[in-house]
Order: sequence, then C-alpha cells, then structure tokens
Amino acid sequence: MVEFITMAPTSGDGQYVGNSNVNSQRMDSWTGTDESAERLPTLEYIKAIAQAAEKGGFTSLLLPTGGNCLDSLVVASNLIAHTERLKFLFAVRPGFTAPATFAKQFATVDYWSGGRALINIVTGGSPKDLASDGDFLDHDTRYRRTREFIQVLKKLFTEDYFDYEGEFYQLENASLFPKPAQTPQIYFGGASEIGKQVAAEESDVYMMWGETYENTKKRIDEIKELTARKQRELSYSVSFQVVLGNTEEEAWENANKLISKIAPKVLEHKNEQSANGDSEGVKRLHQLMKSGKDNQFKIGPNLWAGLTQVLSGNSIALVGTPDQVADRIVEFVDLGFDKVLLRGFPHLETIEQVGELVIPRVRARLAQKQPI
Repeated sequence: MVEFITMAPTSGDGQYVGNSNVNSQRMDSWTGTDESAERLPTLEYIKAIAQAAEKGGFTSLLLPTGGNCLDSLVVASNLIAHTERLKFLFAVRPGFTAPATFAKQFATVDYWSGGRALINIVTGGSPKDLASDGDFLDHDTRYRRTREFIQVLKKLFTEDYFDYEGEFYQLENASLFPKPAQTPQIYFGGASEIGKQVAAEESDVYMMWGETYENTKKRIDEIKELTARKQRELSYSVSFQVVLGNTEEEAWENANKLISKIAPKVLEHKNEQSANGDSEGVKRLHQLMKSGKDNQFKIGPNLWAGLTQVLSGNSIALVGTPDQVADRIVEFVDLGFDKVLLRGFPHLETIEQVGELVIPRVRARLAQKQPI
C-alpha cells in the first residue's frame, strides 16, 4: 500500500513564495520564507499541521533540518503528545551530532511515542549553509562520513555491544538503551554518483525529488539496478508540491499567484545557490526550471517548475484538478514508488485539501488496478 508523507514548514509558511522582506538576511530554501514569514512556525501552527496530516490520511510528517528550521528532534518530541498515529520523519545532518548521541535522542523519542519515529539522513548540499555550522568537508568526503554515520546507527539499533573503527567515527564497547521497538528504516537521498552508491549500500528508503516522468523513470531504474547488484531491495519515495483548483484553469491561476510576489533578491539568492552549491539534485531541478521558462515553467502534463525559481529541493509541482493530480500520482507510483511526499503553500490548507480530495482518489485508482 502506498504511504503518504507531508512536511511541516518549520521555517515559516505563507500564501506566496519568495516575497522576502527587503532587509532580510535569512532566506529558507525549503519554504521560500524569511524571518518575517506570513505564518511563523509557532507551536500552535505546527501542531495544527501535524493534526491535519493525521486526519487527512498521511502516515508521516517530515521535519526538515537546516539553519533556518526549528530543530527537528525538539519539534518531534513535542508533537508526539498532540497526535496518536502520525509518524515523525526527522532530518539529521551527520557531522553536527555524534551518531551515538543522535541514536540516544532518536530512541528516546521513539520509545515515548510508541514507535513513531523515523530517520531522514541529510548529507547537505550548500557549502555556505554547512560552513555556517562549522562543517567544511568537501562533497564526496561528506558522503563518506554519511556512510559511516548510517553504519554506526544500524549497529547501535541492532547490536548489544560493538566496536567500530572508521575514518570519521571510532567507538569502543558501544551500546544503546532503549533500543527502538523496531529497527528504523533509514530514509536517504542523493543524486550524485557517490550519493547513489551510499543509498544503494546503506539506505532502506531512497528519497527522490520529483522531476519529469521520463527523468524520474530513468533515475529509479538506475537505483534499482545499483541495489540489485548489491543484492538489496529498497523502498522508494517521490516528492512533489501540489497546487489544486476546481478546474485546470483555476489550478494554473493558483500556481501563478504563488509566485506573483517574488522579490528580485530572492531570485538572485537562488541562482547564486544553484551556481555555487554542490548538490546534484538542486542543479537538476534548476536546469528543468530554466528549460521550461519559455513555456511558463510547464515541463510536462500537470507538471510545473515555477516554484523552483525560489525553492531548493522538493519544488516541482503537480498542478490541476484533484482528478488530474491523482492520475499523475498513480503514474509515478506505477514506476515503483511506494511512498509519496506531497506538500504545498500554504501548507495547512494544502494538507487539508490533499487529504480530502487527492489521497482518497489515489487509493481508489490503485485499488481498481489490483488483480481480483
């Protein structure tokens, strides 16, 4: 059965993307907001997001990481008291927290929540952002560290006592209490060659940012081939923004409204980030956006790259009526994805709409495809 994931905008939210304050010094690449966001990430707002996700049929809530986001683990620790079934996929960057320390924090949240904690390992693709937190390793070296970070976590989750000797981490007689109720799956994504290798070797769920149907098929087929060579099988997740309308025309009007107040400095910031960053995934999406500029950023049936002018990461949007968006999602699921991350602006209303209008349609279409 397909699982649906969404994201909490822990850096802020709003009805428009990229309408930065002229004097702002901070811009979040996940939500296109700054410190003067229309909707601040207060406890009440993020709690409402989580509860709407749970009510709408989402199984998990991604809590992002980065300099402009609230701490994902602290957010998860709070939200477990306000939800009953929703799982929390909280992002962590190797290098800022020792794996043994993170494992203890994770296991505590998992224990208190009754097994509702999940892990998203984020290697990081912006050297400027990483340097602000004291991480100056180059791209490939960061991925080697990520490989070790995941290996240590797995041992802590499954072994009573062990030693580990690596390039970045050394542990003697290491153990973890409490152990998670079930060995947690490692969610991980990487579009570079070393990122794909680490994913194939160590991850359990390979996360992809949505692209065109053809590009996405090529990418998932490539990862499947890599994992098969290593005699492993992964689960796969694809991520999209969603913009809905009662008609397709209305949906495109809503999409264009989202980017109608983009500040020039935000466009400059994104162009600079794409040019100077070393994230292969960000560069791929930015190129898609540029290729679709002369066609109002339309890159395929109900596919739109307008938000990629501002956002990094998950920025390609499904635009259309609930039926059209459901049809497109089913097409991607048929490629082999068993998890779909959907979000949009503003997040609360989009989560409510997707839960009411899209998820039931997708489930009905997939049920019809099941053999009798």
